[in-house]
Amino acid sequence: MIPAEADLADALTTAARAAVTDLFRDNPGHTFYYVTLTTPSEAFGPALSAWSRETLAQRADADAVRYSYADSPFSIVGEEYLKPVRELFAARPEVFDLDDEASDAEFDLRLRAMETALRRLSDEGLFGVGEARADVLVLVEVVPDDEDNVARARRLNPPGPALDAWLACWDLG
Repeated sequence: MIPAEADLADALTTAARAAVTDLFRDNPGHTFYYVTLTTPSEAFGPALSAWSRETLAQRADADAVRYSYADSPFSIVGEEYLKPVRELFAARPEVFDLDDEASDAEFDLRLRAMETALRRLSDEGLFGVGEARADVLVLVEVVPDDEDNVARARRLNPPGPALDAWLACWDLG
């Protein structure tokens, strides 16, 4: 049976909640400013990465890597939670095995499920509330860069310093 979009979103919500909760609990004293679910252009099941201000401050190349999911010491975290989600994604049709229209629809469905999961967690206060939430950038990223990453960032984040800094980094302020 092919998992529905709601099933993907529910599984991602549960997995990402557990992964982020573990990340925050296991790294006391870290102020996380960036949390992202990433997927390649095939929209495979996502990976979770994050950055904290403390780990970034230790990097000589901080400006170059501050929003790089791959360069973070917290890259690809929570695998034990996300592995079953990847299996659900793999149970759906392969994006590039479909005709153009169906491929676009499948790709969009997967990204919507990812975005829905992070929006739910944001609404729960997992990334902070009020001013604290505005200091955390939460993303669903297609890597390498996808033009729709910006639209998803704007939908997932309140106006504030985290979103403004990311947009400025990409010269989109």
